[in-house]
Amino acid sequence: MSGYDPKAIESKWQSLWAEHQVFRVEKADAGKRRFYALEMLPYPSGRIHMGHVRNYSIGDAVARFRRMKGEQVLHVIGWDAFGLPAENAAIQNHEEPRAWTLRNIDTMRAQLAGLGIGYDWTREIATCLPEYYRWNQWFFLRMLERGIAFRARRHLNWCASCGTVLANEQVVSSRCWRCDNPVVRREFEQWFLKITHYAQELLDDLDRLAGWPERVRTMQRNWIGRSEGARILFAVDGSNASIEVFTTRLDTIYGATYLAVAVEHPQLQSLAAGTSQEGAVSAFIAAQTSRSVEDRFADGAEKLGVFTGRHAVNPYGGEKIPIWAANFVLHDVGTGAIMSVPAHDDRDFAFAKAYALPIRSVIRASGRAPLAGDRREGAFTADGTVHDSGPYDGLDSEAARERMCAEAEARGFGSRTVTFRLKDWGVSRQRYWGTPIPVIHCASCGVVPVPDDDLPVLLPENAPLTGEGGSPLAQAPGFVETTCPRCGGPARRETDTMDTFVDSCWYYFRYCDPKNDEAPFDWDRVAPWFPVNLYIGGIEHATMHLIYTRFWTKVMRDLGLVTIDEPVTSLFTQGMVIKDGAKMSKSKGNVVDPDLLVERYGADTTRLFTLFAAPPERDLEWSDAGVEGCSRFLGRLWRAFEKVRPSLPPRGTPVPESARAGDALALRRKTHHTIRRVTDDLGPRMHLNTPVAAIMELLNLATPLLTADAVGEGEAWALREAFETIARVLCPFAPHMAEELWEGLGFPPFVATTAWPLVDEALLVHDEVLLVVQINGKVRGKLTLPAGLSEAEAIDAARADSKVAAYLDGHSIRKTVFVRDRLLNVVLG
Repeated sequence: MSGYDPKAIESKWQSLWAEHQVFRVEKADAGKRRFYALEMLPYPSGRIHMGHVRNYSIGDAVARFRRMKGEQVLHVIGWDAFGLPAENAAIQNHEEPRAWTLRNIDTMRAQLAGLGIGYDWTREIATCLPEYYRWNQWFFLRMLERGIAFRARRHLNWCASCGTVLANEQVVSSRCWRCDNPVVRREFEQWFLKITHYAQELLDDLDRLAGWPERVRTMQRNWIGRSEGARILFAVDGSNASIEVFTTRLDTIYGATYLAVAVEHPQLQSLAAGTSQEGAVSAFIAAQTSRSVEDRFADGAEKLGVFTGRHAVNPYGGEKIPIWAANFVLHDVGTGAIMSVPAHDDRDFAFAKAYALPIRSVIRASGRAPLAGDRREGAFTADGTVHDSGPYDGLDSEAARERMCAEAEARGFGSRTVTFRLKDWGVSRQRYWGTPIPVIHCASCGVVPVPDDDLPVLLPENAPLTGEGGSPLAQAPGFVETTCPRCGGPARRETDTMDTFVDSCWYYFRYCDPKNDEAPFDWDRVAPWFPVNLYIGGIEHATMHLIYTRFWTKVMRDLGLVTIDEPVTSLFTQGMVIKDGAKMSKSKGNVVDPDLLVERYGADTTRLFTLFAAPPERDLEWSDAGVEGCSRFLGRLWRAFEKVRPSLPPRGTPVPESARAGDALALRRKTHHTIRRVTDDLGPRMHLNTPVAAIMELLNLATPLLTADAVGEGEAWALREAFETIARVLCPFAPHMAEELWEGLGFPPFVATTAWPLVDEALLVHDEVLLVVQINGKVRGKLTLPAGLSEAEAIDAARADSKVAAYLDGHSIRKTVFVRDRLLNVVLG
């Protein structure tokens, strides 16, 4: 082939890879080390974007490297195919979500294949197909049997724009994670999964995930949010009711001057009933619940409240304190009610100041007198010494908490407890394009699970999609009305669908056994690949998908389906692709179409740029010049190879003596240094940008030999070794070019299945080195010396050099700093 023609080269090798099923894995090979390389599966939105290109190029580079290192590599892709965009597109375009989704899958599959990503396409799945979502329903039924799935009425996050409920993890800065519109709180009866049952284990097992970024582990620890404290009952004065509060600062309870309850608290209306404040409380509840969560809980938001007309009795001192409804109390944190101690909590302090409520100090810093409430500028929030607290005066805070807890338990009005910020996962969605929840509502039998033999409960094809809220399944003719499988009477199907994060909880287990129609998967077939060796995806999934999939794995373990506690050994979070200072986005008008890049420059250039332009864990700033540079490099590499190919010896030619000295030896040393560098950087370090630079440096060193009038036997042998090495180490980054080089060197296909080159350690040892000599920290000479000299020998060599000696003569040496083969720094007296 004359000239670098990426379109022809790439089409050729993609066809050959597919024809020979180069990346297919029939089953786990017990005789090989196995490596499961996994990228988070994409949503089939229509076309891939540069974020996809970067993500999947990183995964493919690692997968190809591991395969060439002799490991059996499983590298698969599928489609997270349920979700709201398909439903919205169906409304806008008047077509079925299924047709829209499957067409997008076809398009994106072709795009990924066109990038040369080495997937085993025989294992591809799509979560919107009944053969997959049948098992979502099966899992739900098993959880329902064990009480993990349950139905309850609660205040939940509602996105009016999407017309559906959201889980807490799907609310980001009080906005919908998908559409970025404000979220409000409404009361619904919904299905939940009891993720809180696993909260402590999810927290504890983070310490086992040494291969996960600390940032992700910290985000999950904070989201799970373990708090140790006490639950205390405050009797409501004049009634038989009581209010339970959770506090981590029981030592401050003698300083409580009011109780504050969330506007969603189930007792709030009844507390105010019959009092002069009933109307004011009702108006306050209506006003606050109509506001977005963002407005109510944003930093700096005004803290508002209203007196309920009732008082609570402090169980320790018997003091009566007012009960207030307050907009700063979260209903789903703790108990939804707090004892407010303004002298020792900043939030309580601000509210007390705003409503002229008492501020009473009961904790002082050791050795200091307490400030009176009216002289305070803020709360004292640290532990200290307890005062004005009856029998607990003089105790330090920790000791007081311990004794107060003991008294509460002894007298029956409280107990030690642990709470978590993590809440049960609400999985009901009022949408069409998702997994139907497999239960039936019978007037006689209540909630009845759909029998396993009747799975899957199929999505009806005729559901009206209007986007006006409410579940479309409720309006689907022939779907809702059914018979109860228990009594045979008339019944109604559940019309909510499952949160689409259910689909992505376990898909990569299914990859390992994708055709199984008897079970979600057979652990005997799946176990050799688990835990996943490397999982690649964005940091934005830290508190959604990555918590959910850990929870799901533990549930599967408890169901007896798997024998592991955690699904992923190493997690890698890649950076975003940035253009013009912002993440690429259609709305910002800064999107670069990968198809246009592939058409103009080729897939190898496109892949190479995304890997070379920035460390993979950092954001990549788009650069047209950078793309051009990668294209020029591949063109230069091909021209160099075409020029030197006629001069290269046949493959398998023994090393001639002339290759052991001079320019040939220098090139061979650089070749083996390149192998070492690329091998190290493609391994656990995941420095995927620096190997490309190393390959470029090797080509630069080889270039003078290519332009020589005549290439000697030794140089020709060294050039062949260099190009054989380039073909192999380039394979993870620009696989089509690598295959073409490998074929051009006379090897049969495929370089993708060829062994990774080995380093000749002897060639890494230099006979001579360049020693930098500094005098009092300033460079005064650079000496070419034999490698391995001692410090004394290096000093003698420095004295023997006329330039360095001029600085040493007449001075005593007070100190030396010596780095063998690199640096000698002499500090003069």
